[in-house]
Amino acid sequence: MVVVASYNIRKAIGTDRRRRPDRVLDVLQEVGADIVALQEIDRRFGARQAALPPEMIAERTHYTPVPFDLRPGSLGWHGNGILIRRGVRIIDFRPLVLPTLEPRGAVLAEVEVDGQELRVIGMHLDLSGLYRRRQARTVLEAVAACSRRMPTVLMGDLNEWRADRGCLRDFGSTFHIAETGPSFHARQPIARLDRIMVSKGLSVVASGVHHSAMARLASDHLPVWARLE
Repeated sequence: MVVVASYNIRKAIGTDRRRRPDRVLDVLQEVGADIVALQEIDRRFGARQAALPPEMIAERTHYTPVPFDLRPGSLGWHGNGILIRRGVRIIDFRPLVLPTLEPRGAVLAEVEVDGQELRVIGMHLDLSGLYRRRQARTVLEAVAACSRRMPTVLMGDLNEWRADRGCLRDFGSTFHIAETGPSFHARQPIARLDRIMVSKGLSVVASGVHHSAMARLASDHLPVWARLE
């Protein structure tokens, strides 16, 4: 059994417009996932420093970042990062270059969780529907090109409002989309922008959106999670 989660942390800026990375980390502790895909983990401009200071992650949580830090002081690739609980072993990792209209990307990590191998891809897709579909195809091609076969989880902020069209239809041709629920806006969730999708070999035992007072404050998105076998 493994628990995965996806969370757009909005660079640690809460719904009160205050930048408080400690609140994001408290929410992650509430969720208690083994693996978390994060979006907007780095600041967008300037040196693109990490919105979650690594020393604070180490002090306040049981997580370790997968080292996608391609820029000094950052944690991710175009704002995408993956945290793993201590004890999860990293087998391989790399960024994925996506066709973009605006700066977007995805990250891939292959890990071992309690003796089971798992591939995880975290992503934050474009606001443009045309580019979202191009990006989805690039992610699916990257999975198909992997030399090692292993169960795969795709998750992130897809920016797709329609459940049966666009990039979700593309992903749904080969991946099962977990029924999580509306995660945006955090104060009054109506949109299912954040998604978790699993390949054959994985079963979704339970899934949902994490609701708490802290989660409604820490970001404009709520975390989504899934328990997998």
